Amino acid sequence: MSSPVRVVSVPQPRWKSWAPSQECCDPEWESAYLAFETREQEEKKFLRRLRGFEVERWSRDLQIVELCCGRGSGLQAWQKLGFENLEGVDLSERLLAECPAPAQLYVGDCRQLLLPDASRDVVVVQGGLHHLPSLPDDVRATSAEAWRVLKPGGKFLVVEPWDTPFLRFVHWLCTLPSARLLWPRLGTLATMIEREAVTYHAWLGRPDEVWPALTKGFDTVQKKIALGKLSWLGSKPLR
Repeated sequence: MSSPVRVVSVPQPRWKSWAPSQECCDPEWESAYLAFETREQEEKKFLRRLRGFEVERWSRDLQIVELCCGRGSGLQAWQKLGFENLEGVDLSERLLAECPAPAQLYVGDCRQLLLPDASRDVVVVQGGLHHLPSLPDDVRATSAEAWRVLKPGGKFLVVEPWDTPFLRFVHWLCTLPSARLLWPRLGTLATMIEREAVTYHAWLGRPDEVWPALTKGFDTVQKKIALGKLSWLGSKPLR
């Protein structure tokens, strides 16, 4: 008598694939990033940023898409603030597999979103644009896609590094071996900057090209530049 066939349930991935998965970074950058801040610290950072945009005043029914979402700590922050209609887009399925938030995930390119026109309420990107290889064209393409998928009145929320005296001071500290030894977190930051130097410095060095490419078609609702960060909230006009 033959043995009964055992049916094994294979978990299905939580993401849909729009594009082939890619590795986001090299092992040295990844190691430095993991040492730079814990997931808990990263999540607190995202919560602080979102509260700075006063998102707690927004309707919890909004449909939110986070671009370059990585491990999903930003999506987790949205969820902790009570938002439930969440989607995340990233080119690395390995990173998406670590996302703790109950979001619909996509392996995809922020420059080519396979979402319908005027279908989402919020598009957000935190720290992803300065990794784009071709400036300002890639920023222009990403912003245009955000504009396309947003409903009239929809919001585009961006947080990225920005050239300020404070950031230049941090860069100088990163060049000092003694400072890196005394403050290990500075050493991990220096390693990340070194490993992403081409795109990072291109982003910081071309604000006059990046800014109009980023904001084209949007009305600026909030803009803050402080401590080496640009925090910007744009709105798609109602007509």
